[in-house]
Amino acid sequence: MAEAEVLHVTGRVLAGPGEADVHDELWVVGGRVTYTRPAAAPDATLTGWTLPGLVDAHCHVGLDAHGAVDAGTAEKQALADRDAGTLLARDAGSPSDTRWIDDRADLPKIIRAWHIARTRRYIRNYAHEIEPGDLAAYVRREARRGDGWVKLVGDWIDREVGDLTACWPADALAEAIAAAHEEGARVTAHCFAEDSLADLVNAGIDCVEHATGLTADTVPLFAERGVAIVPTLVNIATFPSLAAGGDAKYPRWADHLRRLHARRHATVRDAYDAGIPVYAGTDAGGGLAHGLIAAEVEELVRAGLPATAALSAATWGARQWLGREGLTEGAPADLVVYDADPREDVRVLAAPRRIVLRGRVVG
Repeated sequence: MAEAEVLHVTGRVLAGPGEADVHDELWVVGGRVTYTRPAAAPDATLTGWTLPGLVDAHCHVGLDAHGAVDAGTAEKQALADRDAGTLLARDAGSPSDTRWIDDRADLPKIIRAWHIARTRRYIRNYAHEIEPGDLAAYVRREARRGDGWVKLVGDWIDREVGDLTACWPADALAEAIAAAHEEGARVTAHCFAEDSLADLVNAGIDCVEHATGLTADTVPLFAERGVAIVPTLVNIATFPSLAAGGDAKYPRWADHLRRLHARRHATVRDAYDAGIPVYAGTDAGGGLAHGLIAAEVEELVRAGLPATAALSAATWGARQWLGREGLTEGAPADLVVYDADPREDVRVLAAPRRIVLRGRVVG
């Protein structure tokens, strides 16, 4: 079956969030989606509820808790994501060069960025560590060599203060984000706390990762400017254990993490209700296992998003946001088939029945 060139996909094809987007069948011919029956008989028929390949909008292929990993480990990470239905990943920062994955037809497609952090204000071996005066130049360079995104570390623990603080002055952010936009790239930033958010939005940021520090003051600002968030709730779930480990040395930081964790679901729901675009990302790599996209979608529903909105955050909406096609005529055939309707229960995503990548059945 893995060598099939013509596939017939039947049941319910969920090409979008509305009933008008639901089809009874599609075909895969030459690695592309078509809704026109081909002359050739199919090599295989797949039946069920079909979605576009899932999107993990924040992961790290090629990274573990200590930094870059070897190619074999990166391959296992990518396969874990693929087998969970993630066929498109936005890699939000990895020190490994994983461009070899682009030549592997059996591995997910990756949109890459790179961490840019303030000196000694992030995890060792993860990022370029620079000072504000060099930020614009580094951002411009990464915009030219990346896949349309640049990643900043917007805040991190300041050991002298003993708590999360902003990493960059407002003028350096404005210059750097303008440089990225001049190069045709978008900019996102890691942010846990409250302090850096207004400066980032006012500087023209396109997205914020985690965004646990959103408040009644900054939610309207994000909504007005159309700044997206990727909440990574499966990662935020680790805050209590992180806080417990830092209680003795950094009690202010530990208490801050607990407060951010306690309101995490309300924060995401407030953002969604205000019209802020919300996308699904796991923060896999580093300290988290790969293959958690279904758990993240379930967390979005737990936060209060309607099931269709949570699905869109990992499928139709996420692909449109990242400039990648879904199940449209002529699009690359990246799709996942399930035994039941994920619109009725998003937990269905945890058990893909069939996975088709670049027109081939790979799972």
